[in-house]
Amino acid sequence: MRLAARLWGRTYPFTGLRDLLAKASPARSGDQLSGVAAQDERERVAAQVCLADVPLRRFLEEPVVPYEEDEVTRLIVDSHDTAAFAPVAHMTVGELREHLLSYEVGSPELAALAPGLTPEMVAAVSKLMRNQDLVSVAAKASVVTTFRDTLGLPGHLSSRIQPNHPTDDPLGIAAAIVDGLTFGCGDACIGINPASDTVTGTIHLLSLLDDVIQRFTIPTQSCILTHVTNTLAAIDRGAPVDLVFQSVAGTQAANRSFGIDIALLAEAQAAALSLGRGGDNVMYFETGQGSCLSAGADHGVDQQTLEARAYGVARRFSPLLVNTVVGFIGPEYLYDGKQIRRAGLEDHFCGKVLGLPMGCDVCYTNHADADQNDSDDLMTLLGVAGCTYFMGVPGADDVMLEYQSTSYHDIAFLQRQLGRRPAPEFDRWLQEHDLVAPDGRLLPLPAHHPLLAVTRS
Repeated sequence: MRLAARLWGRTYPFTGLRDLLAKASPARSGDQLSGVAAQDERERVAAQVCLADVPLRRFLEEPVVPYEEDEVTRLIVDSHDTAAFAPVAHMTVGELREHLLSYEVGSPELAALAPGLTPEMVAAVSKLMRNQDLVSVAAKASVVTTFRDTLGLPGHLSSRIQPNHPTDDPLGIAAAIVDGLTFGCGDACIGINPASDTVTGTIHLLSLLDDVIQRFTIPTQSCILTHVTNTLAAIDRGAPVDLVFQSVAGTQAANRSFGIDIALLAEAQAAALSLGRGGDNVMYFETGQGSCLSAGADHGVDQQTLEARAYGVARRFSPLLVNTVVGFIGPEYLYDGKQIRRAGLEDHFCGKVLGLPMGCDVCYTNHADADQNDSDDLMTLLGVAGCTYFMGVPGADDVMLEYQSTSYHDIAFLQRQLGRRPAPEFDRWLQEHDLVAPDGRLLPLPAHHPLLAVTRS
């Protein structure tokens, strides 16, 4: 099948799926930087028209990154579920879009279909969708995971407390944790990005978080966002590891630049499961559009398709949490609030349709053309789309990583506006400790509340 579209009296040819997917992608600075973007809006529309007629089977026959060169491609192809794919195997990309948007397709149908879709198929269909379409389909997908509490249930909205500190000061971290808990945050996890990325520092922070969680029997889980090899070393030394964290990307070469491969992730998953500290979902992955390009490992593929391929890696490990850190890499890849908003909706849609528990760090760097109003817009859209969880950062300003995210106040706002509650187990704990009322209203923290002892010890 020749890939071309004739519009406005002109034929627009495309050299293959890789070229077509890139040209069909909504505009973003990263694709322009790598030289794969459409030259203008006419070529972009022509690519989208052409893409709509591509049979889904072609994505199985024409990998965008060669099978022989890339273990992510091999994982995607070798794990493809042909039985789950059968109901849509006759469809084109455009027909899949109509199918996903139809009234007849709900959460059970999406869950059954997920193993039959490759990341490239899902990335392709997202390129044909308006923002409203991305919200509509993602809102129908329900992905539930468990550790000490249950995440992703309908009617619930979770959050990660991110109590980062520029010197990993225990009292500063403890104060941020207590602050987050008083806003009803922290049911997804309490996760620290360490300033000092060492095994000794990781063990110290893990012990700090475990002490707080165990002392107050909080139904949540801890995570230190260090390199997976540090977490493995911490497990070997008997540290209280709940979740294993790692950033992942959509090509073998990009993952190699992170110092990882699929075998290492499998080793870490097995080590965490052997501890038996909670449920079977023991992995926490973070991703971001542009990571492959920034590593020189993009193979000429557009950044959004590569991001979807990262979800193919994550899916292999049944994670508790997956987080697209959507604006963190910078304006070189997502230039402004509009591009960040579109990318966040794409990422969430692709992850949910592939069967992942998607969260989003709605964020931007200080040199991007974006502000907190842009974050408000994206966070609200993602809330309507059924996003599993968001970041809770004191004042929305991460003083260690030096970027802008979402605050504890933002979580409380969105839960109230959308009528959502934290995870059921965590919600009950909040009520039992007089932090929220039965109707979800936040309660003032008395001066004698036991939690405050954490900030004095």
